[in-house]
Amino acid sequence: MSRISRFFKGGGSAAAKGRGGPSPQEALARLRETEEMLSKKQEYLETRIERELAAARQHGTRNKRAALQALKRKKRYEKQLSQIDGTLSTIEFQREALENSHTNTEVLKNMGYAAQAMKKVHENMDLNKIDDLMQDITEQQDVAQEISDAISNRAGFADEFDE
Repeated sequence: MSRISRFFKGGGSAAAKGRGGPSPQEALARLRETEEMLSKKQEYLETRIERELAAARQHGTRNKRAALQALKRKKRYEKQLSQIDGTLSTIEFQREALENSHTNTEVLKNMGYAAQAMKKVHENMDLNKIDDLMQDITEQQDVAQEISDAISNRAGFADEFDE
């Protein structure tokens, strides 16, 4: 079964069907394959257009019927090329949207992991315990400041004694 037939008939891997659809990576890979195929077809059509134009010039006024047929084929190829351009634009847009969606999903997943980690870290923390600890720290800082002040003041032995 060809790729296009599988695409439109819902063919694909059993794993993709079992999960409810392909993964973003699988979908991106398929979109890239389709882009490559269409790009090759574009190149092919461009060379065919050039050949038909060359054939029309070659026949010129000597064989008008052959020149007109070549121009008609060229016109058909140009129409196909235009359709492929539109299809490629649509596929590129879809691929970019899928890449953005996948990125957003990964970002959200990682943010969820971070939130769970923060929750785990904060599990053992109690607001009352933290408040008590902060009061203890403040008290100890006050004591340290008093000690520092006491040490840094000059000893006024001479001032204390009166003759």
